[in-house]
Formats: sequence, structure tokens, C-alpha cells
Amino acid sequence: MNNRFNLTEWVLAHRQLAWFFMILTLVAGLLAYQKLGRAEDPDYTIRDMVVTAYWPGATAREMEDQIADKLEKKLQETPGLEMIRSYSKPGQSVVFITLRDEIAGDKVRATWVNVRNAVSDMRHTLPDGVYGPFFNDRFDDTFGSVYALTGEGLDYATLQRYVDIARQRLLGVRNVAKVEVVGPQPERIYIEGDSAKFAQLQLDPQVVVQALKNQTTIKDAGMVEGRGDNVHIRISGTFETLEQIRNMGIQAGERSFRLGDIARISRGYAEPAEPRMFFNGKPAIGLAVSMEKGGNVLKLGKALDVEIAAIRANLPLGVELHQVSNQPKVVSAAIGEFMKTLIEAVAIVLAVSFISLGRRPGIVVALSIPLVLCAVFVAMDALRIDLHKISLGALIIALGLLVDDAIIAVEMMELKLEQGWDKVKAAAHAYTATAFPMLTGTLITAAGFLPVGIAAGGASEYTGSIFWVVMIALLVSWVVAVTATPLLGTYLLKAHAGGHGQSDSEHETVKQSRFNTAFQALLQICLRYKWLTLAITLAAFIGALSLDPWVKKEFFPASTRPELIVDINLPEGSSLKQSQVVADQFAVALKGDPNIVNYVSYVGAGSPS
Repeated sequence: MNNRFNLTEWVLAHRQLAWFFMILTLVAGLLAYQKLGRAEDPDYTIRDMVVTAYWPGATAREMEDQIADKLEKKLQETPGLEMIRSYSKPGQSVVFITLRDEIAGDKVRATWVNVRNAVSDMRHTLPDGVYGPFFNDRFDDTFGSVYALTGEGLDYATLQRYVDIARQRLLGVRNVAKVEVVGPQPERIYIEGDSAKFAQLQLDPQVVVQALKNQTTIKDAGMVEGRGDNVHIRISGTFETLEQIRNMGIQAGERSFRLGDIARISRGYAEPAEPRMFFNGKPAIGLAVSMEKGGNVLKLGKALDVEIAAIRANLPLGVELHQVSNQPKVVSAAIGEFMKTLIEAVAIVLAVSFISLGRRPGIVVALSIPLVLCAVFVAMDALRIDLHKISLGALIIALGLLVDDAIIAVEMMELKLEQGWDKVKAAAHAYTATAFPMLTGTLITAAGFLPVGIAAGGASEYTGSIFWVVMIALLVSWVVAVTATPLLGTYLLKAHAGGHGQSDSEHETVKQSRFNTAFQALLQICLRYKWLTLAITLAAFIGALSLDPWVKKEFFPASTRPELIVDINLPEGSSLKQSQVVADQFAVALKGDPNIVNYVSYVGAGSPS
């Protein structure tokens, strides 16, 4: 007598509890599906850092010898370092650091902190007058929604005020991580003196510079202690208007001058200009929005639409806020396409099940699919695996595998029912005969995806959800096949007349469908001409291998985004004004094209990524 625990038999003996967990799984799965984050691509760690230092007036050779070489020697001590490269030009050195893929993603941030500390320790060895070094390792911030603010006839200072208001409002939107301003033009106060006039007045320009520094310095003048509160006294000469600057007195020996009488004072923008942004050829200031990690980009898109509409309603006439990049829309279309493919795959699997198994067994198999998917969604939510092109692709891969166990269990039950067994004994026998062989096959199939799951590096971080989703789906499908499927089978499968205990040959008359009849005929032909069958199979296999070199291979599929990015690189040393001229020529060529909704130019810097 076999006393081994039979899970199916236990489930059938506790039907109410089984139904409770099945319904709970369905409800939890639907809630988890709504909660899952949506993104175009999975998150992965970029193992690169850029270190930049500036030394105004230095040549490219001086930058290399005095800055880049010293930084490189110190950075070579970084644990897990794969590569360092640098380039220097007059006044600037840039060092690129790349870590090995073996460095775990959660340790990269700590490594960059150590890099900052190490460079800070050797900062005193750099020449006087060096600005920096400055560090940038936030390449994984994706700015999916970009907006451009334009104003007919308005200067940058006026646009900046509206941009600041809009930025504050966008930062309050749920799931917004950062809002960066693109293409701002900071204001400057210019004091221009005539060298000939200064010489005539015997006035050293440094006297003016020092006087301005002294005037604008904030000093603590002490504190008055009162009965209740202490009153701090501060002396500040901060200027509020240009007229105050013009009226400032300059003392040179025994003589004094009014600054406005010896110099021209004006308000303007930084020269040379900062990187600029243009929308449809018009000067603009942009707002780039990034999402918090694990957020739902579709919900973020809806929240941004509401907030942007409110911001636009408060803008004056002539000031417009345009959407440049709309990642939520792209993600919605991408996920919609994948979900459509997933539904098509489900339909194909169900059609094959109904054709090959019949109506009632097909229904049992069909009902197992939503149960498995809901359980997978719950596991994905627990493991923080978002819905994106990789995880959805893994679901499509798993869909053809997750019904295998249910089909085996149903076919075994159907066979025993046709032999006259009662439903409970048929279900229990299906577990005894198939459960562990099915589990072995499930584990072997899941192991085929194991290298993707345990590999190190960015590629594994990007594609790792393939292993986890497929493994979870396969294991859940096995659990469903030995629990829910037999339970559903006792309700839906039809019992056949006949007594249990008779020989199998007496009850081997299985009801044949047209599909089964045709398949058996084909099988008999293959067995009759077995050497020909083997030859055809081998030829097909060799033919498939020979065609492999002609199959196009690429890690990322071609983008379906309705956007095109054109990078224009001018010769080294070209000015921002020259870049502006080239960008304007390009914009003129695009203007008026009926196939272009809008075009954006970034001069002096790339687009927010």
C-alpha cells in the first residue's frame, strides 16, 4: 500500500479551502496587475562615471599633465575598475571611468562614493585656479516627459519666472523624482570700463573689483540681547537695482568716483551663452521630468497631463507650454502591443487545447490559464518586477509552457474516467502517475533560463526578468496542475460508465476526434517509414542551422517611437554661435514639412535622456 502524501487527494478532501485560495489568488492577481509598475524598459545600473575639471587659461598639454594624469593615477586604485579614458582640451579635462560588469548593481553607488572621497583627498595636489573636479554618475535618470516653454516677444528672464513656477508644481506630482530645467540662460550684471579712461584717472581696475566685493559681502555685526529675544545685527550692501550699482562710490586715494560715471553698467545674459533649447525654431526653456524608481509611468503620465493643463490655464497670452517627449504614451502603446500579443497567444493555446482535447478538457485547461497568470502577477509584485517589454515577453514565452502540466493532468484523468474510474480516484491517480515527472520537466525547463538569471552585469539586469517570470510561471503552473486542475476536472469532466478494476484493454476505447484520427494516421506513416522520417528531420535541422548566418541579430529591436534624433558634431573648438548657425540651417530645412509635428534643437548640449 502506498502511503505517500497525495496533494491532489488532500485538495479534493478540502474543497472549500481550495476554492477560497483559488478565488483569493484571482482577486490578488487582478489587484497586483493594477499595481504593477509600467515602463518601456527594465531598470538597470549604468557602471560609468564622468569626472570633469576646469582650469581657465591652461593649454591642452597642461590640462593633460597637471590634471588628467593625476586624476587617472588616483582613479586606477578604484576596486572593480575595468577602464579609464580621458581627453583634454584647453581649459578642460574629462575622465571617463567604467566598472566591470561583475560589480553588483547595489554596490555601484558605494563605489562612486569612494571615488569622490579618493579624489577629494588628492584635491590639494592640483594647481591653484582649478575648478572641480566635478562628478556625474546619474546616467540612469530617464527623463521621459519633456516640455518646452516659449513666449512670443519675451526674454529669457521672463520665461524663467514661469518655468520656476511650473517646476515647483511638477515636483509636487506623485511619482515625480526630478524636474530639470533645460536651456536656462542665467542673468549677469556687466560692468564695462574704458581702459584709457581708467589710465587717465590713474584708477586701478582691481580697486573697483575689490570695492564691489567689500560692498556685497554680508557681515555679522553682532547681537543685541533683549529681555525676551536676541536680535542679530547684520550689515549687507547687496544691490537691488542697477541704479544702486551706478551710485556706488569708488574711493581711490583721496579721490572718490561714482561707479556709473566711470563705467557702463548693464544687465544681460552669460557670455559665452549656456547651452540653449529651441522649439520649432523659437527660443525656449525646457522642463525634463523623471519618474521615481518602480513607479507606474502610465499613472504618472495621467497625473502630468492634469497638472500641465492646470499650468497652461494660468499662463498669460502668448506664453505656451508644449510637450516635446511623451514616454507614457509610448509605453502605453508598447504595453498595449505586448498585451495584444499575449491575448493572441492565449487564444492560440486555447484553440489548440479545444481541438486536441475536446470541449470539456479544453475548458479545464482554459480555466487554469488566468489562475496561473494571476499568481504570477502576485509574485511579480512581491519581487518588484514591473511590466515592460522583457517581462511581458517572458510571459509570452511561458504561456506555451504553462499549460503543459494542466494538459497532462487532464488527459490522465480523462483516460481513467474512460476506463470507468470515479472522478476522485482518477484525479488522485493523475497525481501519483504524473506529478513528479511533471515537476522534473518543469525544473529542467526553468533551468534552461538560469544563466540569464544568475549572470552578472548590465545585460543580466536588463534581461534577468526573463528567468524569474518564466520560472515562476512554470512552478505555479505545476502547482495549479496538481491542485486546481483536478478540482475543476471533478466538476467539468464527464464520467463514463464502467467499473473500476477491469483490465485497461477492455476500456481502451478512447473517443476519437477528427484531429486525433488524422494525427494517428500521420504517426503510423512516420513509424512505417522511420528511416525516411529521421532523414527528413535531420535535413530540416541541418537546413535550419545553415540559414542561421542570414538571420539578422541585434540586442535591441528597432525602435517604433515616432521620433528621430540627429546629432551634429562640429570640429573641435567651434563656438556655440557657430553651432547655432548650423542648427538654424537644419531647422529651416525641417520647417513646413507636413510629416513633422514639431522639431526641437539643443545647441551646446544633448537632449535630456
